[in-house]
Amino acid sequence: MKITSAANPRLKLAAKLRSARDRAEQGRIVIDGVREIERALTGGVQIREVFVCEELFADPDALGALLAKLAAGDAAQFDIPEPLFAKLAFGDRAEGIVAIAETPKRTLQELRLPEQPLVAVIEGVEKPGNVGAILRSADGAGVAAVIVADGASDLYNPNAIRASLGTIFTLPVVAATSAETMAWLREQRLQVFAARVDATTNYTACDFSGPTAIVLGSEAEGLSAVWQGTEITPMKLPMRGAADSLNVSATAAILFYEALRQRAAR
Repeated sequence: MKITSAANPRLKLAAKLRSARDRAEQGRIVIDGVREIERALTGGVQIREVFVCEELFADPDALGALLAKLAAGDAAQFDIPEPLFAKLAFGDRAEGIVAIAETPKRTLQELRLPEQPLVAVIEGVEKPGNVGAILRSADGAGVAAVIVADGASDLYNPNAIRASLGTIFTLPVVAATSAETMAWLREQRLQVFAARVDATTNYTACDFSGPTAIVLGSEAEGLSAVWQGTEITPMKLPMRGAADSLNVSATAAILFYEALRQRAAR
């Protein structure tokens, strides 16, 4: 089906998904890019509509294979010209395809952990790009699940999807409150390590080889009072310069890969 007018109701509804409020109201998200859509399909995300602009195809063969998969899943396809495609695409990496999908709904109770799990918790992280970068590092380091606690932006913000390279759909990712998350970690009997700039223990002195949760907070606010107590081990990265901390996504990558190193050694 072809769409040639900006007044088309389907196009207008899809364009509204740039707004977090409209994503919440519609219960739908927008996924921009071949790789991201492929990973959404792999993760079982329900894709309902696809908007395609042939003028922007960089790899027609790869796109053709993806469109065949989408058609098999009953996604409706709409062909649109480049000026209308710009109303849906994000950033400057237009690949000629944008998908509209139902918002994935996962809960803590649905998470199934392996025998020696490594779980990441990120609390109140403001920037979707940081959330996406943390998810990409978690995917690379073999983190079993990521919990976004008291998220400061909607989890499936298009910038988070893109920064994660679509791993937001293939990783077990759950949004919950900090209190719910802490209660669930207790149920799972995970040792909890919290990254804090005022901690006295360096992260290299921590043993991440057992069932572990690593908790990181926002750069502006740090961690809430939920993550204080005798059952939680505060830790820090040593800082040798003027700054007292790294970007939260850089910190996450260091901690995840230290856990991976320890587990490989063990």
